[in-house]
Amino acid sequence: MSRLEEFKTLTDTEEFFDFFDLDYDERLVYVKRFHIMKKYGEMVEKAEGNDFGSDEKLLDYYKFALITVYKNFENGYSPSAAEVWDTFDKPSACSTCSTSTECSDVEEVSNGVHACTSQPDISFN
Repeated sequence: MSRLEEFKTLTDTEEFFDFFDLDYDERLVYVKRFHIMKKYGEMVEKAEGNDFGSDEKLLDYYKFALITVYKNFENGYSPSAAEVWDTFDKPSACSTCSTSTECSDVEEVSNGVHACTSQPDISFN
């Protein structure tokens, strides 16, 4: 199996990081996996139909795309509900889990990225 064929079999967020031998914050990936994979999928989709000259160059693009998406989230990018679901005109934050400093359930995950710890654990595996 070629590396590109192997890439196409990946399903879990962590598998993509491991495939490219990239370090990542497990907690950040756990909390933001849906958002990371949505944005990453958009970037992978943009590559379709383009001629990269070789499978290795295409895989380099995929790796760079994953690094770019991950670093955006690591540096505090947080999509609005409208960006995620494309269904809301004016989304509002949950009064309990907003970025309010009064919420005792919000903890810093990494480099200023905050996550609510009162939400139940969700697994996409």
